[in-house]
Amino acid sequence: MSKINSIRAIQVLDSRGVPTVATKISLENGISASAMVPSGASTGSKEALELRDGGTAYRGKSVENAVSNVNTVIAQALKGFDVNNQSDLDHKMIEIDATSDKSNLGANAILSVSLASAHLAANYQEKNLHDYFNKSFNEITGLNKDQSLPMPMLNILNGGEHADNNIDIQEFMIIPKGSSSIKQALQWSSEIYWKLKEILKDKGLSTSVGDEGGFAPNLKSNEEAIQFILTAIEACKLKPGEDISLALDCAASEFYKDGKYNLSGESRTLDNVEFTNYLSELIQKYPIISIEDGMDEMDYSGWNNLTKQIGKDCQLVGDDLFVTNKKILKEGISKGLANSILIKFNQIGTLTETYETIKVADENNYKSIISHRSGETEDTTLSDLAVGLGSGQIKTGAPCRSDRVAKYNRLLWIENSCPDIKIG
Repeated sequence: MSKINSIRAIQVLDSRGVPTVATKISLENGISASAMVPSGASTGSKEALELRDGGTAYRGKSVENAVSNVNTVIAQALKGFDVNNQSDLDHKMIEIDATSDKSNLGANAILSVSLASAHLAANYQEKNLHDYFNKSFNEITGLNKDQSLPMPMLNILNGGEHADNNIDIQEFMIIPKGSSSIKQALQWSSEIYWKLKEILKDKGLSTSVGDEGGFAPNLKSNEEAIQFILTAIEACKLKPGEDISLALDCAASEFYKDGKYNLSGESRTLDNVEFTNYLSELIQKYPIISIEDGMDEMDYSGWNNLTKQIGKDCQLVGDDLFVTNKKILKEGISKGLANSILIKFNQIGTLTETYETIKVADENNYKSIISHRSGETEDTTLSDLAVGLGSGQIKTGAPCRSDRVAKYNRLLWIENSCPDIKIG
C-alpha cells in the first residue's frame, strides 16, 4: 500500500509573488502529502536549472512548463513506485531528465516531487519528518548521524540583491550562540531585531524590510551596518561575541566585475588581496564568526588566499562556490577553498543528491549550514531537514515575515515535542 497512485502539481506563489511549484503525491491507500520549492535571487551560475516559461505571464517567470512536466512525464514514470525508497525515486527522475543541470524537466519540478515524497513516506511510516530525514540520510549515506536542533543564523539587516538600498554586503546576521535552546535563541533574536528597528527609526532611517525580513536602510558603509547591530545587541543587555556573534553573507559574485570587487556603496574598488584584507580587518574588529561567499564563485585564487588568511579564525561558507553539488565541493576541497558549505536543496534538485553532498562535507570536516532562499514559501521542510541531519546550523532569515517565521516556529514545536533533541 506504499505505492504511488498519483502525482499532481500546481503553480503557486513564493514570498516575492513569483511563481513556484507545489506538488501533492497520493498513495493507493489514500494517504497524501505535499511540498513547495523555494527560489533564489542571488544565484550561482552552476546551480541546477530552475525552469521558467519566458513570455509575458508573470514577467516571464511562470512555471507552467515545470508543472506540466510533473503532471505528465514524472507522474507517469513514478506511478507504482514505493514511496519509502527515496533514492530510487530521485534517481529515476535524474535518469528521465538526462541532463547535468536538470534543464530538461527543471530542478524545480524534480525537487517538488522529491520533497513531497519525503513528506509522504514520513506520513506512511507514521514518523515525524525530521525522524524520517535522519533515517533516510543514514541509510543513503552509510553514516550514523544523530539529530540536533540547529543554531539559527538570522539575517536582520539586508543589502545587495535582497534589498533596494546602497549596502553592498547582502546579509548581516546574528547568531545567538550563547543560547541554550531554540526558545531562548529566538527570544534574544526577536528582541535584538525590534531594538534595531527602534535605533534605525530614531536615526530617521528606513525600517522597511528586504526579501528575507531584515531591515534595508541606506547606510554610509558596511561597517556602519555592523555597528548598528552591535548597538542593538548591547541595548538588549546581551554581550557581543559571547551571547551573540555576527555573520556576513557577502554574495561577492554580485559585485565582482572585471577582476575587482566593487563596493559601490563605499566608492571603493578592491582586488582579491585587498578584499581579503578588508574582511580580515572586519573579523579582527568585530565578533564575526562566519563569512559566506567572501569571494566570487570563480575567483579561486581569491578563495584560496582568503581561506589561508582567515580560515582558522572564521567559518568560510561556500554557497555560489559549491552550489550543493558534491562534485564541485570535492574540487573545491582539493583546491583548499573555504571550510564550510551552504546547503540549498534547490541548487541540486533532489534530497538524495543533497544527502550525498553533505556526506562529502562531513567526511572532509566541512560544516554544513541548511539554508532557505530569498524567495520562500510557508513550507517548513528545511527545519526538519536541519534537525534530522544534525547539521548544527540553519539560515532562514529574520524573525519577521511568515515565510521565515514558519521555519522558526517549526523548530519551536520540535524542541517542545522532542526534549531529548538538544541545540548545537
